Amino acid sequence: MRHVFSRQTLPDLARAQEGCFLLTNGLGGYASLSTAFSMTRADQGLLVSAVTPPNVRRTLLARMEERLTCGMQSCCLSTQDFADDTPAEEGWQRLSSFVAEDVPVWTYDWRGVRVEREVAMAQGINAVALRYTIVNRSGANCTLTLRPWVLGFEKGHAPEKPWPVKAAGSRILTGEGEVYLQGSDGFVPEAVRYQLQAYRHDAPDGRPEKGLVASTGCIFREVAAGETAVVWVVASDAPCALTAEEIISAQAARREALRSTSGLRDEVACELVCAADAFIVDRASTGGKSIIAGYPFFADWGRDTMIALPGCCLSTRRYEEAKSILRTFLACEQDGLMPNLFPEGGNEPMYNTVDAALLLINTVWLYVQDTGDLSFAREAWPVMVRIVEKYRSGTRHGIRMDSDGLIAAGGGFDQVTWMDVRIGDILPTPRHGKPVEINAYWYSALRVMDALADKLGESAADYAPLAEQVKDSFHRAFVREDGCGLRDLVSGTPADEQIRCNQIWAVTQPFTMLTPEEERSVVDTVYAHLYTPCGLRTLSPDDLQYHPVYAGEQKERDMAYHQGTVWPFPLGAYYLACLKVGGGTPEAAAEVRRALRPMEAILQEGCVGQLPEIYDGETPALSRGCFAQAWSVGELLRVYAALEEVGTA
Repeated sequence: MRHVFSRQTLPDLARAQEGCFLLTNGLGGYASLSTAFSMTRADQGLLVSAVTPPNVRRTLLARMEERLTCGMQSCCLSTQDFADDTPAEEGWQRLSSFVAEDVPVWTYDWRGVRVEREVAMAQGINAVALRYTIVNRSGANCTLTLRPWVLGFEKGHAPEKPWPVKAAGSRILTGEGEVYLQGSDGFVPEAVRYQLQAYRHDAPDGRPEKGLVASTGCIFREVAAGETAVVWVVASDAPCALTAEEIISAQAARREALRSTSGLRDEVACELVCAADAFIVDRASTGGKSIIAGYPFFADWGRDTMIALPGCCLSTRRYEEAKSILRTFLACEQDGLMPNLFPEGGNEPMYNTVDAALLLINTVWLYVQDTGDLSFAREAWPVMVRIVEKYRSGTRHGIRMDSDGLIAAGGGFDQVTWMDVRIGDILPTPRHGKPVEINAYWYSALRVMDALADKLGESAADYAPLAEQVKDSFHRAFVREDGCGLRDLVSGTPADEQIRCNQIWAVTQPFTMLTPEEERSVVDTVYAHLYTPCGLRTLSPDDLQYHPVYAGEQKERDMAYHQGTVWPFPLGAYYLACLKVGGGTPEAAAEVRRALRPMEAILQEGCVGQLPEIYDGETPALSRGCFAQAWSVGELLRVYAALEEVGTA
């Protein structure tokens, strides 16, 4: 899909810096700046390298300053705000177009000179390529000056004091890292200088609003009147033999191969296939694959991975990666739980999640359904058995099966569902008790165990009778007498009756418990209270605890995070539920496709070609939080894959 921006869509500085681009390398490293080619967050950069994949990351090349000189006049092509008296770089004023496709391309026109910039990232190594094509029709010689601004610290660090920086040939020693530069033109060392950049998108969130970057040299290229020249630079964390042409060509070829492998035909679906690739990464500690939850802030978490995997890997036919990711988590099971947070360095993993292990069982089933790979199911079986045993007998964080067969979890300051915010001693959404989606996952997992036992020749234990008990108890506990879908929780508190999006997953698991009428009630309730084209609200606007805006300092944002804020990822389950209650007919698919019409525009806002973490609850328009979120992409991919299986009327 081609996303085209021009002066009409980027008419001022705020709009020009509103969106961003994202390129990744399969290690957790990335390149991301605004559409104006500026840093608006401390977590952005042209080369954020994965020191230890996927989560130990270091910003090496912050950005590239670009200045074009013709005769006695010069202008910036790059854009940047500063927090001191440094004049702002205002290259956005000369930006004719920004086209984001397989390779993002910026075109600038100034006084008879056209400059095109292309950026790409290599796979499997920490290297970014920039290629400039300069067409000089000005009638005089012109010079393009490129100045790399570097950091060399952990991603997101915004230093306020200078640090030692040294150029050694084409290598820059800075902070805790090194930046290697190679290209068509030599790097000319200079005395070290520093700039104090302003991070306009961090300031409102209480993150560092300014930080220093350093420069210790430039790259120059003079282009004679009437000539065309190509200048390229590859920046990396180690010597790199690849040229910019090779990196750019490989990036375009990779994306085409991903689309082809997926077999999906819809243009938006193919864009999401490429978006999904950003999240599938190597994990050094296990030697396997994992899924980054979101850029630029998040790590690879158990819950997010299990929710994102079916769309990001199965809907895209990346079955080997799916199997590797599942093995990564199967190897880390403890007490029947999956790690919600992996250990990095000497840290211990965190197992504070009730849903990840149940989701893993259901995801193994989806993988087997797609691939027929029973040998992998046999490999996973012992861990799946332990999960069910531990959930029945009880495990950490108060996770246990009650006498009615339903799963209860949490207590004290535990936050074990995805609505997991804790602010000191405040739990905005504690959800201690029996959460609706957890018990939907539990029933489906029991049915999966019964079905797989038959296929594998294993003992089915009492999975089927227990599932029947769960089904009966679920109906008594969760189905609302007023016909408004399902209760969110069974806890004996007012929170039980809150209308939240969690009920939608009771309709879309591999095995479900509800009658067609009950499923229709859930879908109608969710539509009436929670639906927006960008995602589902986490709480009904009619609720007294509803927060319409996600903004401000951390505490203020966290109080709104699950109290009305819109999340795109439950929208996937909603549309799948719509297909289901519509009988899976071409007519039902056509209705879902009509509802998905805004998706092309949504993919142009924020991070181009990606889906974000969240939006405001009241008027969801501008994305918030992580600008690229794995489960948002994965869950919508599942919808497009399902639509192509059905066809349209």
